[in-house]
Amino acid sequence: ESEPEVKADGETASDSENRAEAAPLVTSADDTPEVLNRALSNLSSRWKNWWVRGILTLAMIAFFFIIIYLGPMVLMMIVMCVQIKCFQEIITIGYNVYHSYELPWFRTLSWYFLLCVNYFFYGETVTDYFFTLVQREEPLRILSKYHRFISFTLYLIGFCMFVLSLVKKHYRLQFYMFGWTHVTLLIVVTQSHLVIHNLFEGMIWFIVPISCVICNDIMAYMFGFFFGRTPLIKLSPKKTWEGFIGGFFATVLFGLLLSYVMSGYRCFVCPVEYNNDTNSFTVDCEPSDLFRLHEYNIPEVIQSVIGWKIVRMYPFQIHSIALSTFASLIGPFGGFFASGFKRAFKIKDFANTIPGHGGIMDRFDCQYLMATFVNVYIASFIRGPNPSKLIQQFMNLRPEQQLHIFSTLRSHLIDKGMLTDATED
Repeated sequence: ESEPEVKADGETASDSENRAEAAPLVTSADDTPEVLNRALSNLSSRWKNWWVRGILTLAMIAFFFIIIYLGPMVLMMIVMCVQIKCFQEIITIGYNVYHSYELPWFRTLSWYFLLCVNYFFYGETVTDYFFTLVQREEPLRILSKYHRFISFTLYLIGFCMFVLSLVKKHYRLQFYMFGWTHVTLLIVVTQSHLVIHNLFEGMIWFIVPISCVICNDIMAYMFGFFFGRTPLIKLSPKKTWEGFIGGFFATVLFGLLLSYVMSGYRCFVCPVEYNNDTNSFTVDCEPSDLFRLHEYNIPEVIQSVIGWKIVRMYPFQIHSIALSTFASLIGPFGGFFASGFKRAFKIKDFANTIPGHGGIMDRFDCQYLMATFVNVYIASFIRGPNPSKLIQQFMNLRPEQQLHIFSTLRSHLIDKGMLTDATED
């Protein structure tokens, strides 16, 4: 058997991995609040965990309702807070697993890269949705106009700082953590950016997908707890086929009902827009056909079973079937991925932020995968060209270019009969 290759800095190819294997992380044994411990002291550990998870789940659902009531701005702030907390949990795991305590500038550079990536992703979003405000303020206009150049410059500064921080005895470990930071940024920041993009399409595109994932998580746990017998996947020994299948049917039904209720309210279905006059977000519009009741003929095979020939429903409910199906069939694989990650580094949870649930990342592992799907789904099947984006590009053109486009558009509208030659305005 060949000897492991020894590098100039004295490390073998598996030094860092051996350190991780030798000292696995251990989460706290019991993070349950003392008041719950006393109240549930007579129960078995299985039922105690059931009650703790149930009580904390209800508390989180109540908190979710409160932030929805507080409006889009609070929702966006919560998404940003969740992003930062998830980033901190994953970075801390890497910091502890690889014993990175002596790495110069590691934590500082990690948070610096988080700031850079957030500026890159959210800079164009701010310009899209706050165009008038950005044009009104000179500093914001400069940050918007040269957004990509500034983003690249900021990243280059971080890159150079990382290279300058390299020290001989930590080369391999520093590059491990450099990669760890960038993968974490890809997972966390990109997905949270997509969540906010979905929110601007209408709060229903934010609430329904998230609620479907929550419903599937709860119902899969309930079906698995009471009826589970058949293991589903080795990565998560407690997951069962009974829970997986029961969660699927419950989530699809829940998605249909929730979509029906929410589609009738403008505050949920209208795109979130920034009102420059009031300096606040508005969600008032004339609902699109997607949120107006339509009549659908039921196939004859099903008619004989339910006795109905026609059903009235919102077109969005049909889309909700796709959303809830993804949430219950593919969404759990985000959780399986997280389980594999935790097993790889011998940890039980990402953190112990929420008793009985683990860290924030433990609750949002499936949500991030769902956010990507919803964004792709909207772009593929729902969203058309963005008028506000076109107007912004139009305003950045030279005056003669603007006049040319205006003349072309005017001629086009006259040809279609929407304007006449005598039209002054």
